[in-house]
Amino acid sequence: MNFSKTKTNFPGWLVLPALAVLTFVLTELAARNSVWVENVYTQKFYPVIASGLSAVSSLVPFSLADMFYVLLMVLPLVLFLLIGFKNMKWKTAGKIVMNTLAGVYISFYLLWGFNYYRSDVNQRLGLITQQPDSAEFLKVVEHLANQLNTSYAEFDNFDKKTADSLVEVSYRELAPLLKIHYPAGKRPDKNITFSRFFAGAGISGYYGPFFNEIHVNKNLLPVEYPFILAHEKAHQFGVTSEAEASFYAWLVCTNSPSEHLRYSADLYVFRYFLYHGRYLEQLSGITSELDDRVKADFQKIREHWMELRNEKIDHAASKMNDAYLKTNKVEKGIEDYHGVVKHVMDFSLDSAFQQKWNLNSE
Repeated sequence: MNFSKTKTNFPGWLVLPALAVLTFVLTELAARNSVWVENVYTQKFYPVIASGLSAVSSLVPFSLADMFYVLLMVLPLVLFLLIGFKNMKWKTAGKIVMNTLAGVYISFYLLWGFNYYRSDVNQRLGLITQQPDSAEFLKVVEHLANQLNTSYAEFDNFDKKTADSLVEVSYRELAPLLKIHYPAGKRPDKNITFSRFFAGAGISGYYGPFFNEIHVNKNLLPVEYPFILAHEKAHQFGVTSEAEASFYAWLVCTNSPSEHLRYSADLYVFRYFLYHGRYLEQLSGITSELDDRVKADFQKIREHWMELRNEKIDHAASKMNDAYLKTNKVEKGIEDYHGVVKHVMDFSLDSAFQQKWNLNSE
């Protein structure tokens, strides 16, 4: 009996879509194996990826990510023109779009996105989850208010380069406690190319995973800069959660000898506590004791961003960000930003961790 061998040719244009499906399967497995993701991807592979990408992107003073996103948005128009004037077939254009989307999807997760499925901050740091009542919450708020008054700083002679170097020093010194690999690459901050547009959506900074870039909005007030910078650097270290990135930034800045870093972080985080406790009558008594200069900074920040805000852009960006976060298993979506209150409460009420932290950070 003769058996003829049949040769199956797998279409080359389906390779990337097939790999995208495989990547999706891996994300589902990763979501169920956070310890594996932490030990293998985050602690071993990602620092190498970050070092390699940032070594290249740091050589360029402008944002490669912004250029990349513009090209992605322009691609459909280019393909449409090619179909109309160059006789490109719709089928060919469809294959290009599918492969582009597949390539972006695969790259996102391989280069950074798998960090979404790592262990949460309480597991990583050994921080006990607390169940505080209103009295404990108000006690922490009062402590933060006193700390805010004490840390007040003028920003008239503020220098961004100095702030950046101080944030780096703090990350380096606290790396063992924060469970991050230092240096894990280079983190020079870059201005968002379309800062005014992003400001309309209330976006003060973002991390670009495709080129391992830190971005800050050039419309930031000087008092906001240190904390936002430290927050975006946390993302570059593989911290995906917005709440956890803010928590890391708060720890890094408030443990710095720089009054500018401490005040910037205290001011930013305290705003989340004000929102969280807005229905508690006792809160007004605490806020009334804030230094008038602190109150003036709160008002200045609020007026600054309200002036820049575009309601339609802000609404659309919030919807997109909420969908993006929920797609990556962040159940609370954009409400995750407010989760920094929980982390600061856990830190403030865990006496055992406080003792370990103070001992190791000296």
